[in-house]
Amino acid sequence: MTTKELYTKGARVWVRDPEEVWVGAEVVKNYEGKQIVVALEEGGEEKTLKVPSDKDLPPLRNPDILVGENDLTSLSYLHEPAVLYNLKVRFLQSQAIYTYCGIVLVAINPYEELPIYGNDIIYAYSGQNMGDMDPHVYAIAEEAYSKMCKFEQNQSIIVTGESGAGKTVSAKYAMRYFATVGGGSGESETHMEKRVLASNPIMEAIGNAKTIRNDNSSRFGKYIQIGFNRQNTIIGANMRTYLLEKSRVVFQASEERNYHIFYQLCSQHDQPEYKDLKLNDADYFLYTNQGESPVIDGVDDADQLDDTKEAFSLLGISETHQTMIFRVLAAILHFGNVDFIETENEGSKVSPEDDSLPIVAQLLGIDGSQMKKWLCNRKIATVNEVMVKPLTKPQAFHSRDALVKHIYAQIFDWIVDKINFALHTTQKENSFIGVLDIYGFEMFDWNSFEQFCINYANEKLQQQFTQHVFKLEQEEYVREQIEWSFIDFYDNQPCIDLIESKLGILDLLDEECKMPKGNDANWCLKLYDKHLEKSNHFAKPRTSRTAFIVLHFADKVEYQVQGFLEKNRDMVIEDHLNILKASQFEFVAALFREKEPASPTGKHTKDYNKARSGRGSIRSMTGPPLKGGLKQHKQTVGSQFRDSLTSLMKTLNATNPHYIRCIKPNDSKTAFEFEPKRAVEQLRACGVLETIRISSAGYPSRWSYPEFFTRYRVLMRQKEIDKSNFKHTCETVLNKYINDDDKYQFGKTKIFFRAGQVAYLEKLRADKLRDCCILMQKIVRGWVAKRKYQKIKKSALLLQCQIRGILARRLANFLKRTKCATKIQKMWRGFRQWRRYQRLRALAIVAQSYARGQKSRKIYRQLVRQVKAVIIQKHIRGWLARRWYAGKRKQIILVQCCIRRRRARKELKQLKIEARSVEHYKKLTRGMENKVISLQQKLDELNKENKNFKEKAPKIQELEAKVATMKVLETEAKTSTNKITDLEEEIARLRKELEDTRKEKASLEEDTAIYKATQEQVVGMLKAENTKLQESLKEAEEKVYRLEESQKNKEQKDMENSQLAVDYEEERAHHQKLLNDYSRLEQRYENLQEEMRLLSSLPGNKVKRTPSNVSYDMKSDDGLHPNSAHRDTNEIDRDVLEQGDDKAGVEVSAFAKLQKRVRELEQENKRLYHDLEGLETPLSSRSRSSSLTEITDSEMTSVSKLKSYEDENQKLRAEVLSLKEAFLHFEETKDENAPIRALLNQVNVLNEENEKHRHEVINLKSKLANTKRDRQTGGVSIGVSTDFELFKKKDPELLNEDGELQIAYLSQKQTIQLLEKQLQAERKNFSLQENELKEELERLQKDNHRQQKIIAQNLQATPETRTSANLQHEINRLTNENLELKEQMETYEKENRKLKKQLKLAAKRLQSRGVELGLARSDISSSGMGTPESYSTTSAFSGAVPRKDHVFMGMFAYKQEDEPKLVRNLVMDFKPQMAEGYLPGLPAYIIFMCLRHADYTNDDMKVKSLLSGVVNGIKKTAKKRNDDFESIAFFLVNTCRVMHNLKQYSGEEIFSSQNTNKQNGYCLRNFDLSEYRQVTNDLAVHIYQGMIRAMEKRLQTMIVSGMLYYAGPIVGISKNSRSKIAKSRNKLDVDQPNVPGMLEHEGIAGVMSSKPMGMRGRTSSVSADDDGQRRITIDTITKQLSIYLAVLHNQGLDPQIVMQVFKQLFYLITASTLNNLVLRKEMCHWSKGMQIRYNLSELEEWLRSNRLMESGAVETLEPLVQVSQLLQVNKKSDQDIESICELCTKLSTQQIVKILNLYTPVNEFESRVEASFVRKVQETLRKARGDNETQKLLMDTKFSFPVTFPYNPSSVELDTITIPEHWNLGFLEKV
Repeated sequence: MTTKELYTKGARVWVRDPEEVWVGAEVVKNYEGKQIVVALEEGGEEKTLKVPSDKDLPPLRNPDILVGENDLTSLSYLHEPAVLYNLKVRFLQSQAIYTYCGIVLVAINPYEELPIYGNDIIYAYSGQNMGDMDPHVYAIAEEAYSKMCKFEQNQSIIVTGESGAGKTVSAKYAMRYFATVGGGSGESETHMEKRVLASNPIMEAIGNAKTIRNDNSSRFGKYIQIGFNRQNTIIGANMRTYLLEKSRVVFQASEERNYHIFYQLCSQHDQPEYKDLKLNDADYFLYTNQGESPVIDGVDDADQLDDTKEAFSLLGISETHQTMIFRVLAAILHFGNVDFIETENEGSKVSPEDDSLPIVAQLLGIDGSQMKKWLCNRKIATVNEVMVKPLTKPQAFHSRDALVKHIYAQIFDWIVDKINFALHTTQKENSFIGVLDIYGFEMFDWNSFEQFCINYANEKLQQQFTQHVFKLEQEEYVREQIEWSFIDFYDNQPCIDLIESKLGILDLLDEECKMPKGNDANWCLKLYDKHLEKSNHFAKPRTSRTAFIVLHFADKVEYQVQGFLEKNRDMVIEDHLNILKASQFEFVAALFREKEPASPTGKHTKDYNKARSGRGSIRSMTGPPLKGGLKQHKQTVGSQFRDSLTSLMKTLNATNPHYIRCIKPNDSKTAFEFEPKRAVEQLRACGVLETIRISSAGYPSRWSYPEFFTRYRVLMRQKEIDKSNFKHTCETVLNKYINDDDKYQFGKTKIFFRAGQVAYLEKLRADKLRDCCILMQKIVRGWVAKRKYQKIKKSALLLQCQIRGILARRLANFLKRTKCATKIQKMWRGFRQWRRYQRLRALAIVAQSYARGQKSRKIYRQLVRQVKAVIIQKHIRGWLARRWYAGKRKQIILVQCCIRRRRARKELKQLKIEARSVEHYKKLTRGMENKVISLQQKLDELNKENKNFKEKAPKIQELEAKVATMKVLETEAKTSTNKITDLEEEIARLRKELEDTRKEKASLEEDTAIYKATQEQVVGMLKAENTKLQESLKEAEEKVYRLEESQKNKEQKDMENSQLAVDYEEERAHHQKLLNDYSRLEQRYENLQEEMRLLSSLPGNKVKRTPSNVSYDMKSDDGLHPNSAHRDTNEIDRDVLEQGDDKAGVEVSAFAKLQKRVRELEQENKRLYHDLEGLETPLSSRSRSSSLTEITDSEMTSVSKLKSYEDENQKLRAEVLSLKEAFLHFEETKDENAPIRALLNQVNVLNEENEKHRHEVINLKSKLANTKRDRQTGGVSIGVSTDFELFKKKDPELLNEDGELQIAYLSQKQTIQLLEKQLQAERKNFSLQENELKEELERLQKDNHRQQKIIAQNLQATPETRTSANLQHEINRLTNENLELKEQMETYEKENRKLKKQLKLAAKRLQSRGVELGLARSDISSSGMGTPESYSTTSAFSGAVPRKDHVFMGMFAYKQEDEPKLVRNLVMDFKPQMAEGYLPGLPAYIIFMCLRHADYTNDDMKVKSLLSGVVNGIKKTAKKRNDDFESIAFFLVNTCRVMHNLKQYSGEEIFSSQNTNKQNGYCLRNFDLSEYRQVTNDLAVHIYQGMIRAMEKRLQTMIVSGMLYYAGPIVGISKNSRSKIAKSRNKLDVDQPNVPGMLEHEGIAGVMSSKPMGMRGRTSSVSADDDGQRRITIDTITKQLSIYLAVLHNQGLDPQIVMQVFKQLFYLITASTLNNLVLRKEMCHWSKGMQIRYNLSELEEWLRSNRLMESGAVETLEPLVQVSQLLQVNKKSDQDIESICELCTKLSTQQIVKILNLYTPVNEFESRVEASFVRKVQETLRKARGDNETQKLLMDTKFSFPVTFPYNPSSVELDTITIPEHWNLGFLEKV
């Protein structure tokens, strides 16, 4: 397109303006050459611009659709006015302070705190590509971090800008981002991140100050290098500083301040901890009052000091060092107040009135007099001597300031060293990210050495920047394989050579510094001589010979040479340093000692030295003495800075750089005010315009082929479109519209355009759309006019039809009305005549009725008068008759009364006479005496019964003791017989006592007679008092009242006696039970007697008797019948029922102990019988007497043991009685110490008994050893000696008669052999006895330990708890015994079945051999194998014996050692696919059934161990598989099922009400596991949160991350489950990266909801390949949700929890989508609102189809619905404001304003939202919602809804559950 075609009428251009730099204008006439006429947009003023050539034409403006772009390189026309205007629009209208410019982030200081730096913003940018979100410093930091993680390449972020532009803040936020996203999980990493951030307040305090341009200006450069390990977490950091502005310590310009630390100290001078510093307000010190601005608005220096101290502490700087730092800083302030006065001979001295120097000496610990002397003098060293020369007053002030600057530089260096040491790490650094915060290009009215160094550094940085940008451009062109020519860009290497080359500015400056009489003027002349007219970058001012000009890349800068040499030398007097080195404070002296700067690791590295020397700090160094006793560096400040800058550039070149250019919008620090002049100056100085120039010199606009096709499809014809080859289609279109091939290039994946071509295409597209719109309007208007005509015609016809109808209807109505009127008249006239007749008739009838009524009433009145007269006559006559009768009757009664009164007086007199007699009183008191006697008799009977009961109580106890004695005397036949005799004697004695009782009764009767006699005497006395009773009736009544009270007391006593009688009956029942026990034990005793008789009746022959164990086969191990335990349990239960819970609970444990002891004694008795049988000798040579002796000895031993056991039994009974009494005493007196004392006594007794048992065991062992020794030595000699005596007495010849000697010899030999065998058997027997005794001893010790433990527990518990514990203990013991008996029964059943099988086989063999069945049966029966009655009569061997099937109890038994295996197989190593096809939650059921068994056996440790193991196993496995969604869901289901089972089978009514009767039988019996329900609930919450995190992690990539690679079709789901779920989704491509599905996917055909990538794409610092992107659609999200839902349903998760899961997921979708939308400007337009609404409808349809509408997920989508409505609603009028406020109730004010500010039209037909409209909306919302509204821009994506697990009982019967074989749980046994 030619120039004339571009500059036609209506074209918009930019025109230069002296104030606004550039203003918009419109071309009025077509450009013809030489000049162009334009009209300004503001004011409409026309201007004629001269155009010498086409290059001088005014720049063209971009289309409005491109204005406000995130990336300046996306603009079609790239030039200065377009960049400036785009920044202005974004900054003022959208309040966007960040803008991309290629790889550069342009940051404009808003001078206002913005809510865009919170952690939620960090999380929103984390993981996002740089171009996907709105520009932000976090985006730059994220790109650096992600590239470091991906490529393991070191990164650098270079932050530049002039003072006040916001460099420090940008660097601080970048470091904060790294500390947040690069934080580790350990405590050390977290501490390191805090240390890195803590370095910021320290460096700001000591290195930042207020300037005219900035309140917090960094007066030094720093490069912070943050180290990361291979896990990409921060492990350390290092800081390098450059060119500290030391002159600020001693001088500040107006409206400026010194370093912040001085004002912070002065703000707290009145605090006690700072009293020693002797500080004052900042206005008091010279070094802080020169700027006359000690306060910064909005900054509290006192709080800042607290933050600084806290940072010091966090970095490991001790309180002592902090105090010394503050002392040195305070000394600097006092140094400034040291004043000098002039003396004679042009000398000077410290003012006598000065009091600051002593304070300095005290604070620094130096000699004040020495410092006072050398501040005013200096040494001059010559060849032979050293002279002292006084300093003038100005020289003294100068030396003081030089020393202060040096002190501050030293303390600055020391703090930096400490920070580096604190940030250093010993771990290996894998990579690092460096943040360079350095000063930008400076140009003032007076530019000195500092500005020269700063601009020199910026020249080096600009060179590196331009080379990097050019490199990226070249790489892009090479990668796309396009033809390109070399891009000419500004190379500032000649300027750098001018400064740093040989004989350059710095070299000449160093050379002049070495001259003894070198000065600034001579150096300036040398510069003129060497470089003037020889270098294009050096010039001389016209009016000055003490300045020079350098042409930098940004602008010309004029430098004044005054002070260059002094600042480059940086001199300090050596005597000052010597005084400081001699300080009494080691801290101060160490600051000024000569040392090499060391790295934090203790190594001296070259780079570190250079970095440190870059600050220009001074060390006292050796060398030849200079004039005036001064010493200087080996290197000058300029040389050091040059070396450190070279080292820095090497570091930056070795890293991948990222750039942030900070712009200061105005000099007045006003919020959101933009001054174009200041902005353009900075854009030129920071290299942004150079980036634009380089980009515009090549191909700045880049489009992918699909994007170009989508955007400009309107320019294509249908036949030109080839969807299979977009590249060919795009080539056809461009060749058609752009004739110049140099204007574009076709790459592999993109189209590259020259500047302005995109604008031209946009113009063509707009023209095409405008033509299309005109055509559409023409057709639509014609169609509308035709429709209008048709409607008018139709309306006319309809109107005529309606009018004619109306006229016809009017005529018909007239005719109808006429006919109706005639008929009405006829009817009215007839009606009127009929009404008149009716009125006359009614009047006649009324007159007749009145006349007849009057006549009838008259007759009635006459009849009434006659009747009433008759009644009056009747009543008068009756009254006269009654009055006569009453008078007669009254007279008769009066006569009778007189007669009766007379007779009554006579009888009264007679009664008074009789009342005075004694007999009458006897009759009165006889009834009372009978009652007293009867009560007394009842009282006597009760007393007698009570006495009998008390007398029988010890007898009952004695009987109990005798019963116990009988139990242990079962083996003693003789002794038992004597005891029976004793018992008979006792019975006789009891009978005798009964007779005595009867005698006592007789005596009581006599006492009763005596009592009666006494009563008779009392009666006499009462007779005597009878006269008194007659005299005082009141006293008699009182006695009667007392008698009634005594009657009540007697009734109460009767009730008490009845209660005693009830208690007596209970005791009698208990006594009867004991008698029953006695009879049972007596029966046992008789059985033992029978066995003893059988034993004693055996003959003493030579045959050895085989002991029979038949009687013990059917007994249990303890010698009792298997049902004995059951019978004892029943008896205990009866005791509880009979005696009540209180008494029975006390006696149960004691009774159980007695029963256990009886069983032990019986077992001991059996063992003794067995030993007795073994001790019998069958040899004939042994005499019967010896055998009897041995038996007697064994019996005596047994008797002694039985006596000891009897004593123990009596003691146990005594203990039980004492316990009873103690508890009864406690119940009566409530004395809590009584049971405790009783238990303590028992503990003491048990200890004594334990000690006694030890002695008995020792005695038994010794006796056993003696017995063995006696058996070995003398056991055989007894029999032999007897035979030998007989042998000696006989004749030898007779002995050998008939060979008797030989026979005797042989018999004796056999006897010896038998004795030897017997001896061996006895040894074996004794060893067995020894082992048994040891086992018994161990058992007793364990029992003793257990009892002591129980007693200790009882001591701590309450009486009620002790009682319940005893009952529980006894129940547990009986339960264990029952289980053991059941196991024995099963063993017997197995043995029985085995014997029956053998019997069946034997019977078959007998039948096969022809033996008769009856004989076989008899043989079998006689052999003891079985009886025929146990088999069927028809066929004894026809089949197996039928038995009852097993009834399972719903539990699994396992051993304690198998518990780890159970946890490992069911939890740790269990895979979810192993549970496929089985009952959901089957592992949970199995675990609970194992838990039931532990509860059934009352194993507390087993219950705790199992539950703890399962919970810990689930925690570890869930943490290990945190990315496996299916595994986490599996654990959640089983954890919830365990929790529900614990509730369902807890036995609580609230949970068991829904159970069946069978399920209620499975409830837990012994343990309350409610606390474990809470544990499992907490575990379920933890797993639920982990599952949500795993699901959100996958969904987040679909919703937000548009460039992350797809991790797989289903994240965290096994292969088998994926095959089952495949039906619910299509296969997803696993090899393509994702793009967002909620925002970027355009699901509505024909609606372009976003700008193409070419419109917003940016060039990254590291090139990325965009090929192969796979677009995520809303269908992808719904399919992923369907996958999750299918997995949760397959696992059997409760529906209520499923609803909560998807409510949380839909909240994540809403929060992530909204957060990204408000951070992405290109997403805020009308089409995107329609697309979001479409996507939401798809999600709602998914919820509806899966029946999840009631889950609350729809409500979480409400903010997105309102966002879509906000994007689509009109935004112009006041009515629109009201509608917006009514619609957006779920959005915050900040979100609404942000979206309105970001609203960007996609097409030119849309309009932007006016700033005034946005302000009105904001004001309306503020008024409506108030100031209390929470101002939040982003939704909290970490928010979680509270999760609840509703109780869901299971209908599964536990006895029906079986374990799959492949689960490897064979060690579990179903009970």
